[in-house]
Amino acid sequence: MINRVLIRLKIIQIAFAYYQNGNKNLDSAEKELFFSLSKAYDLYNYLLVLIITLKNYAKKRMEVARSKIVPLSEEEQKFHIKFIENKFVKQLESNVQLAEFVITQKKNWDNEMTFIKELYESIIDSDMYKAYLSDSDSSYESDKHFWRKIYKQFIFNNESLDQVLEEQSLYWNDDKEIVDTFVLKTIKRFDETQGSEQPLLPEFKDEEDKEFAGRLFRRTIQNEEYYRYLISENTKNWDFERVAIMDVIIMQCAIAEILSFPNIPISVSLNEYVEIAKLYSTLKSGAFVNGTLDGIVRKLKKEGKLNKN
Repeated sequence: MINRVLIRLKIIQIAFAYYQNGNKNLDSAEKELFFSLSKAYDLYNYLLVLIITLKNYAKKRMEVARSKIVPLSEEEQKFHIKFIENKFVKQLESNVQLAEFVITQKKNWDNEMTFIKELYESIIDSDMYKAYLSDSDSSYESDKHFWRKIYKQFIFNNESLDQVLEEQSLYWNDDKEIVDTFVLKTIKRFDETQGSEQPLLPEFKDEEDKEFAGRLFRRTIQNEEYYRYLISENTKNWDFERVAIMDVIIMQCAIAEILSFPNIPISVSLNEYVEIAKLYSTLKSGAFVNGTLDGIVRKLKKEGKLNKN
């Protein structure tokens, strides 16, 4: 699940913290990097559990409604049972990997029921929900498609949820947007025939991505002096001391990747770090980082120190 986009972002965050910390310890910083990445994987699982929690909340509401003096009519009950009996959610709830996460990490939404209530009510008030319940199609694929739409509309960009997650873990501040894409991918990949053994996305796609994270982080820090020399040589019209530290770290990481990973095209590395600069540094950082890195690449190629495209 943890892709290289997230890895690059985490490395820059941990490198920034490393330079702000007077007592620098590379081994400790690398451990912090991998812990931070593992927290992103926890968030992925936690957001899948959110779907189950909403179903369970709906079920409890139904049970309370049935016990009232004027209970729901049979027609109204049938109407809401479709949501409770959603075939995709039932499969997700039985998932072996997700159940293990809940047990080992002791993570659930029990302390966030105010948010769960608000989210549930916003869902059931929507035209999307009403259209789903009135649709005669009760197939597994229809149920799965419904939850993809619900997730996109009510969970993907939800400021209240962002606040809840931020209060639970500072590691999740910048992770959710990327992790959301993996939750949606997981819903799409679910196959009814897999039952409770449906594989969730692994923490790392393969060992190569895990090695990429450790190697890129170490190269970024260990070759700081040389990389900052290259940056200063290509920013002579600027006072290097006044260049935003985040811009410096982003370029440091970009140079480490360009020089250390011959199989990654230069254009891919440049595009990734320019986008990070646009999102996480100053307004002008994207253009500044792009221009500086382009100059460094041309210089290294001219000197024969870079032999890839």
